[in-house]
Parts: sequence; structure tokens; C-alpha cells
Amino acid sequence: MRKTTLFILLLLTLLRLAVPGPGQAGEQDAGAMKGIPASVAADYIYSVIQANRAIYSEVIVERLGFAISLKATERWRVEKTLPLPAQFLLLSSQVSEKKNVGMTYRLMSLWPINPRNSPKDDKERLGLEKVVESPDKPYRLTLSTGTGLYHKSIYPDIAVTKACVTCHNQHPKTIKNTFKLGDVMGGIAIKIPVRKDIKDPISDEFLVPPEVVADYIHSVLESDRTVYTEYVVNRLQRENIVYASEHWWEDNALMLPAQFLLNASDLMSAGSLNLDFKLISTWPINPHNGPANEFERKALDQVAKKPFRPYNMVHTIGGKNYFQAVYPDFAVSPACVTCHNQHPKSPKRDFALNDVMGGIVMTFPLNP
Repeated sequence: MRKTTLFILLLLTLLRLAVPGPGQAGEQDAGAMKGIPASVAADYIYSVIQANRAIYSEVIVERLGFAISLKATERWRVEKTLPLPAQFLLLSSQVSEKKNVGMTYRLMSLWPINPRNSPKDDKERLGLEKVVESPDKPYRLTLSTGTGLYHKSIYPDIAVTKACVTCHNQHPKTIKNTFKLGDVMGGIAIKIPVRKDIKDPISDEFLVPPEVVADYIHSVLESDRTVYTEYVVNRLQRENIVYASEHWWEDNALMLPAQFLLNASDLMSAGSLNLDFKLISTWPINPHNGPANEFERKALDQVAKKPFRPYNMVHTIGGKNYFQAVYPDFAVSPACVTCHNQHPKSPKRDFALNDVMGGIVMTFPLNP
């Protein structure tokens, strides 16, 4: 059983969205659906960003700061510490942007320590002012630029840990030094390209194809896990500071990269957006993580053979359409390989770095 400082929330509901496999419900080709509203796509992306940051901030930064005095600092590279939560998000956004999926996200603030994180124009400044005033809802706008048409949603960036507050209040370049836990420190801007000819005829809102939305969400998931793997797990293990362990709670250790994703998945399942993602494998250590139906079995086979694209399907259940995509799950760290190859319950013990170990299943409704 995975334990986190968020266990109260996780205990409220960990019920997953059950989606039947082929033959159990109506199916459609993924390309037959026009898409979902750009605002909903942005909400999905933001929810994943927040779930991953909650796990990193509370379960990694705060827990290890208390348990083994491992701090998060601005100069983490030279001080052999953890990146601050804001730096974790910044690194993730840079990794995601290099994937060239079209969607971008970034942190910005009315009181930035780094001037590059200032609003780029009056619209962004207005958006930041609005989310500071009303942090319960995002500020949305449509942008027309030389490169095309875009939907932009700006969400509040909340002070989630003491490390965030201390860094900003004590930094020599700070503009504001009165932040408290829970304050809005800035905003997270998510920009999505849209097309004029793909609109909902009723709401007149721009629509984004579901397979594109899935790529955006997967980009965030993979970027966060890449940052966690490379800049936290692998780096700190090389420097003999702290290690990753399957029993991370009891061992006062780092989570394995797969556990990082699974804990974020638990938070998403407890949310209200009906967006769900999980890890599955043909060779699961935990039988619960095996394929649940024929669709998942076929998808795992396909992504193992062709790991450069996901396997997609649209299911119609009770008159409502759900999009599912399965992406290959790679062995991203030596810790992943060691855990699976040496685990007494592992059905497969010859994994190598970068092998396909399973799949990431993503599910969301097409008519939310």
C-alpha cells in the first residue's frame, strides 16, 4: 500500500473509471470524433501539472526535508539538494516544449524573481491580476499571432510548501516578501493551438481532437517523470545522497519513477474531471496492474511492437463517448530496471534501460 502525506484525500475515493474493452461496448475510430473544448483540454493539462507538483512538493520535498533534512534550494545543482517546486515545473515545461507537441505551459508572476517570468503582454498581466483576485477560476482568452490561433488559460499558482514561501520572501531579488502558505504567487499559463474551422456549433468554443489532447497530457506526464528521474532520482543516487526504493516511505527514500506516476494517478482519480491515467504491464509485479480487458491487452502488444505512437480507441458507454489512449512505458531509470529484474514477484527479469516495460493508459470523456 502506498503511503503519502496526502493519504486522507486518497482514502476518500480511489475508484477508477471502468472502461470496457472491445466487444463489451460500442466502439468508434478515434478520428471520427471532432474533439473536446479547448478550455476542458487546458483543465486536463493543468490538473496533471498540479497532481504531479503536489506529489513532488508534499511527498518528496516536505517529507524528505523532515525525515532526512534534505532541503530544496534555488542552487540545487551545486548544493546537492532538491529543486524547488517552481524549478521542477520550469524544468518540466522546458522538456515538454522540446517535444514539439504544440502545447506549451509556463510559470509567470506579477512579482517575479527572474524577469523572464514576468507577463509578456497586457493580456497576460490582466490574466494574472484576475486569478489573484479570483483564484477559484482560470482566466481564458483567444490569441491570434503570426504563427496561428491559440487558446490560453491562466490558472493561479499557489504557494504549496514552506520552501516556496521562504525562497520568495528571503530572496535578495524579491519584489514581494510577505507571501504565506496558500497565497497566489503567480500563474500557470497553458497555450493550446486551435483551428477556426473546428468549433462546437452550440457553445461556439474551439475544439481540439482527442488524440491531440491525449498527446498534450502525455507530454506533461512524461516531462514531469523525466525531470523527476534525471534531476532527482538519478542525480541524487549518483551522489550517494538518497536512493529510490520500492518501500520509499519506510526507508525514508525517493519513490521509484513508476511510483511517482502512480501516486499522481491516485490524486487524479480522486478529482472531479473524469480524467484517469494508470500504469499497466504484461509482466506486472502487482497483478492489479495487469491488462483489465481485451483492449488493454491488444494495446500493450501494439505499443511494445511500435513504441513510437499510442494505441487509441473511442468507447461508447451508456450513450457517452470515452477516449482511451495507451502509450509505451519505458524503463527510464536504472532503478526501474533493478527493481523489476530483482523483485521476487517479477514475472520478467531481463529488462534493460529504455525497454518498453508496459503502458500508460489514459481515459477521458469526449462530451464532458
